[in-house]
Amino acid sequence: MTRPGEHEFETLGTRTVYEGAIVALRVDHVAMPGGGSADREVVEHYGAVAVVAVDDQDRLVLINQYRHPLGRRLWELPAGLLDEPGEDPVDAARRELAEETGLAAEQWSVLVDVAASPGFTDEVVRVYLATGLSEVDRPDPEHEEADLEIARVPVAAAVSRALDGGIVNATALSGILALAAVRARDGGGAVGRPADAEWIDRPTAFALRRRDA
Repeated sequence: MTRPGEHEFETLGTRTVYEGAIVALRVDHVAMPGGGSADREVVEHYGAVAVVAVDDQDRLVLINQYRHPLGRRLWELPAGLLDEPGEDPVDAARRELAEETGLAAEQWSVLVDVAASPGFTDEVVRVYLATGLSEVDRPDPEHEEADLEIARVPVAAAVSRALDGGIVNATALSGILALAAVRARDGGGAVGRPADAEWIDRPTAFALRRRDA
C-alpha cells in the first residue's frame, strides 16, 4: 500500500453525460487508494480570463452583470471565456476588456490563477492586473452584456465591498484581494507575475473536445 501523497489516481474509464456550448459533463472511473475505485463527475470548461483594471485615479473598473443561475446582477471584473482557438490568454484579456468596458491598457501582469471549484470542475481563471488605461471603441454588446453597467470604484472601496458581502463573484473576490495583498507586500506598489507566466492548470479538455467534434 502506498504512503499518503504517493497514490496515482489513474482514470480507468470515462463516459460523457452531457455536452453543451460552454461546458461538458463527463464521469471518470478512478483508481482509489487501497485497491478500490470510484466515479468522479467532472464539468469541463473552456477556462477564462479576468481583468483587474486600475485607472490613474486608483479606481477599479467593475461591471454589474445579470447572472441567471443566481437570478440577480453581480458586481464582477471584466472577464470572458478562452473560447477562441489558439488565442493567447493575455490577448483574450485585452479583447474582453475592450468588449465589456471600451478600454485598453498599456501594462499587463498576472495577479492570480483561480481554480473555481476543483472538486467537480476543471475551470480555472487567470486574473490579470491592467494599468495605463485608455478608451477604445467598444463593439455593440449582445445578450446580458447589453444590460451591462460599468462603474469605477476606488480600490479601497472595492476591497471593503469584497469583505462586506457586496461582491460575491469568486474571481472578483480573488482579484481584488490579490491586488490588496500584492500592494501590501510591495509597499504600496503592485507588481504581479509576467503576463506570459506559465499556466500549469489552464483547462484544455473542453477545447479539445470541441475541436475534435
